[in-house]
This record gives sequence, structure tokens and C-alpha cells, in this order.
Amino acid sequence: MTHAATLPNDAVSHAGPGAHRSATTIPSAAAQPLGERFRTVRHRPLYWVAALAIIVLGQFAVGRLDWVARYPSDWILPLKDWIDSFFEWLVYGVRFFEGTWLEFTPRDLTRGLSGLLAHPLGLSESLFFSGFSAHVPALPWITVAGLAALLGHWLGGWRSALLGGAAFTYLALFGVWKPSMQTFALVLVTVPLVFLVGLVAGVLMSKSRHFKSAVTPLFDILQSMPPFAYLVPIVVLYGVGDVPAMIATALFAVPPVARCIALGLDSVRHGVLEAGRMMGCTRWQLLWQVQMPAARSVLLVGLNQGIMQTLAMIVLAALIGASGLGSELLTSLQSLRLGEALEQGIAIVVIAVVLDRFSRAYALKQPVYVDTSLSWRRRHPYVVLALAFLVASLLLARVLPDLALLTDRYSITSAPYWNAAIDWINVNLYGSVQVFRNFTLLEILIPTRNFFQAIPWVTFVGLVALLGYRLGGWPVALIAGLLILFPAATGLWHEAMTTLYMIGTAAAVCVSVGFVIGLGASRTAGWSRFAAGVCDFFQTFPSFIYLIPVVMLFKVSDLSAIIAVLLFAVVPMIRYTILGLRGVPTPIIEAATQQGATRLQRLVKVELPIALPEIMLGVNQVIFMALFMVAITALIGTQDLGAEINAARSGNEIGKALVAGLCIAFLGIAADRLIGAWVKRKKAELGSA
Repeated sequence: MTHAATLPNDAVSHAGPGAHRSATTIPSAAAQPLGERFRTVRHRPLYWVAALAIIVLGQFAVGRLDWVARYPSDWILPLKDWIDSFFEWLVYGVRFFEGTWLEFTPRDLTRGLSGLLAHPLGLSESLFFSGFSAHVPALPWITVAGLAALLGHWLGGWRSALLGGAAFTYLALFGVWKPSMQTFALVLVTVPLVFLVGLVAGVLMSKSRHFKSAVTPLFDILQSMPPFAYLVPIVVLYGVGDVPAMIATALFAVPPVARCIALGLDSVRHGVLEAGRMMGCTRWQLLWQVQMPAARSVLLVGLNQGIMQTLAMIVLAALIGASGLGSELLTSLQSLRLGEALEQGIAIVVIAVVLDRFSRAYALKQPVYVDTSLSWRRRHPYVVLALAFLVASLLLARVLPDLALLTDRYSITSAPYWNAAIDWINVNLYGSVQVFRNFTLLEILIPTRNFFQAIPWVTFVGLVALLGYRLGGWPVALIAGLLILFPAATGLWHEAMTTLYMIGTAAAVCVSVGFVIGLGASRTAGWSRFAAGVCDFFQTFPSFIYLIPVVMLFKVSDLSAIIAVLLFAVVPMIRYTILGLRGVPTPIIEAATQQGATRLQRLVKVELPIALPEIMLGVNQVIFMALFMVAITALIGTQDLGAEINAARSGNEIGKALVAGLCIAFLGIAADRLIGAWVKRKKAELGSA
């Protein structure tokens, strides 16, 4: 599932794959002025000396100054208590228009919004799941499958038609039709809400620099914070159930949609806008009749992002009462019915693949102009076919009830086979797996965790600030240092270092594995397309799915959590490695070959330096996707910031959940700012800034 496709840092997320690279020269240190190279070489040792001094002084002070070894409790900000007090006041203490007939509390307002959103959701559920009455049932599965096939054919031809029809037939055959339709009904109502809010926010970001400056930090936090963290205040304000799940999903999915729409509107060429102004367009006409059509493809990519983010979050929102496949999957995981969980997870993937392919096909579909002199029936053949099939399938389902909902007699299940495979693995591979598990835990992971937890907070904050200064000057140093200081200042330094150990270990493996796979796939166009297709497929998997195989093989441990993060977060590293290496201009490669460079020299000296900024974007994405998984892996017993969020969710502790979530968000934003500064610096050296 595409969970972090848009990066918080605009300077990073808008960078293209070598869009402005020189096609005639090979970048090298020799291209720099002699004085600049001398200053770079001369100052480089000073940073190593400063870093060594910070480490030595930190270790020297640990045994002599208690506040260096452990952040003083007297210095801890009571942010959790402040947040709890604010929400208590907001929900119970404040009343608007007190003493009048208009008197209401914020909770009345939020519950009123929930009631308003419940109406379209009820209509969607009646259509696909519950039915309108005993005499007007929900749409039969044969109707939905056939309409999906027709829609697929209109969007992308017979391949898309086959995908749509086969996908919904699969859901019916494997006995997951009802929970699948509950999830589908939620998505159909939530996506328009997300796209509408994202469209308004994106337009305002494009038109107002002040609004963009104000909303960008909020979007950064929402995209960096694990969704579990803001599920708690959603429950307090809106309750539990499907409607609160929709609102939580909107918080999660709107930022990438709004960023994508703003980027699309800003990318419309100046000449197109000038032509619109010369034709007398007002600002409103210029927006809707010029900019929107010109940015159509990018706007529809934003719609695709909204669909995928919505589906990902609605599955997670099962934790606050959202019905459907997410709830079924969570129940199966908690009761260790892994075969059923895997089958339900595959159903989620099926829905995700269909929605992803259909929305992409719509984004690529070119407008078709028809002869207005033709009759309505000839101008809208697909509508006519859909209406005819709807009527025929409804009548047929009345005669043959199994075409409305398959009974157990005709449905099939693969759960026994998955359970048998799990049993076989446990019987035949248990010893080998446990040897690997114990060795990795005892010899690698536990020592690494102890190392991270032993680093004095002063030393770590100082090193991060020094790195920020080295990459981007004082602004980056100050921002990164303060963000890393936040966990210490809120009393969560130990948990933050545990999180950093897990994310750092998983990210290191992700980067290594993803780079090797991406490097191999980038050598030929065929392998690149194949790898991109595989990456697209695995990005549609909901994050819960990755917990199933690791729990099967490695039980509950830090190793299980790290492997789950690896499986989830390795995709962007593969994708960006291919993107960077395939984006190296051909004339540069030919010039290197003509100068006698071997394939290895050409890769190391030419291709990798040019592709490195894009590869670092992959590293950035890996970090954010790994942080996203922190709260999810807490479900299998980790002891980090994710565990704090999970415990707070169980007890409805808003302050605890939000502070832990902010700690995770700030770790991600700090990494983003450091990588963004590095990428900007590298692009400037390559002459492509």
C-alpha cells in the first residue's frame, strides 16, 4: 500500500529523476574551482575533530554529571498533562452561547458532524452490504462483478475488464464478500471526502504562500506521525465506529492529496496562464477552465494517492471500530488464525489492486470527443450496457439466490492449506529458524539496542546538530537538534532510542537489499519494468499483512518487527535506485565509455554519483515507511514509542498518544531535513539544482 508516497520536505519531494542534468559533461571534483576544493578539503577534518570531541566529552561527563547521563526529571515538559487538560476542557469544560437556546459544546459539534457523515455512509452500505429493506436487498455479487468488468473495459480495455470481473468474483468465491463490501462501501464514501478536502487545500496552497507556509508543518507532522497516535483523540471527540474511521482516514490521506494537487497547479506553464489572461479569464475561470484541465493528469495522480491512502487507513481504523476486512483481519491475527488472516489480507490486496489500476487507467485515459448529433444511446454505449446488465443480473439473482450471495456449498477457502503449510514449517523448519533467530537476537540486535540506549542524550543531540550544520548550515542544525531533543524533553528518550535502534537496523537492511536489487534491475529496460511491476504489487499490500509471515516463522520478538519493517519499506529503495540509475543521461555514459572506463569504473565513478540524489530519496522514503510501521509492530510486542502509542490507545490517554506520536514524527522530520539538505547540496555540486 502506498503509505508515504509524498515526502514532507517540498525541496526533496519535488526533485525529479535527473531532469536538469548536463548531457555533455561528467561531474567530478575537477569541475570545482580550486579555491572551493581547497576550502572543502581543509574544513572536512574539522568536522571529524568536532564529532570526536563531542563523543569524548560526552563520555567523560557521563560519570561526573548526572544530567548528561540521564535527562533530569525536573526538566521534563509536562506536555502529556497539558494535552490531557486541554482536551478535557475542550470536551467538557467549554460551552458556546452558554445560557441560550444555541448552547453547545465542541463534542456536540463533532457528534453532529458524525451524524451528517453517517447518511452517505448508510446509503453506500445499503447498496453494497446491508440492503435497503427485506424486499430491496444489496446488489448481488454477480451485478457488482459485471459492472466492474464494464467499468474496467471503459477505462483500460479488456485487460482491465478481466481484472475487475475476476477480482470481485474472487471475493465472492472465497467467502469474504460481506466484509469486503463493508470495506468497499467505506472507501466509496471516504475517497470523495478526502479528494474534496485535498482539492480545496491544494488550491489554497497554490494560490496563497501564507496558507502554504502555515499548513506545511501540519502536513509534515500528519504524514510523519503514525496514524495510531491520532486515533485516540478521534475516539474521544467522535466516538468509535465507521464514521470516526472516515474522519481519521481523512486526516491521514488529505496531506499527500493536497500536496499533489498544489504541485500540479504550480507546474502549469506560465505561457498557458498568460494565454488565459489575454483571453479575458477571471481568476476563477483561469483556475477551473485553464489550470485544472492543464494539470489533469497530476490531479488524477492525487486521486490515486487518495484512494490508496484511504484503503490503507481504513484497514488500520479497525482498531477504533471500523467494520469490514480490517476488523476481520485483526480478529484473526489476535486469535492466531493465520490461515484465515492471510486469506482476508489477500482480499484487501485484491480490492487495492483493482482500485489502484482503475484510478491509474482513469488518470491516463485521454478525453474522447463524440458527435453531439448522435442519439443519447449511441453517445453513451457503456451507460446503456451497464443499465441493461443491472436489470438482467438483478432479475437473474432473484431466480438463482447463489448469484446474489454464494452459500458455503459453493464457496471455497484456502485457509486449511495455509494452516497446513504453517504447521509443516513449524515441524520441519523450527530448529533452523530458531537457530537463526537466537543468533541474530543475541549476537546482533540486543548488542545494537544496548549501544543505542547507552548513548548520552547530550552526545546524540550534539552529533545531529553538527551533522545538520555540515549539510545545511545553522538553520538545519537548529531544526534537527531541537527535533531530536524533543523525546528527551518529554521523558521518552529511552523509548526513542529503542525506536531508533529498530528503525536504524531495519533501514540499513532495507537500503542494502533494495540497492542491490535496484542496481541489478536497472541494467536492462525489461528487468526495470518487471521490478517496477513487482514494486507496484507489493505497495498495495496493507501493513498488517507483513506481520503474518514473521509471526509464523520468528514468533514475537524484535527480529519479527524488524523483518516486518524490512518487507514493508524495501520497495521505495528499489524503485528510486532504478529511477536514479536509469535516469543517467546516455551521452554521459557514452563519454565515460569512450574515455576507456570499465563497466565497474563507469558505475562507481559516473552513474552512482549522478544517481545518488535520487537514491537518497529512496533512503528518505524507507525511513518514513519504517516509522509508519512502528506502531503496527507494537502489536507483536515491541518496547518502543509504538508500544507507548498502543498502550495509550488502549487507555484513551490522548496526551500520551500524541506526545509519543510527535516523537516519532520529529525523528522522521529530522531525518528528512538532513537528507533534504544533503540532496540539495549534491545537486548543486552536479549543476542540477
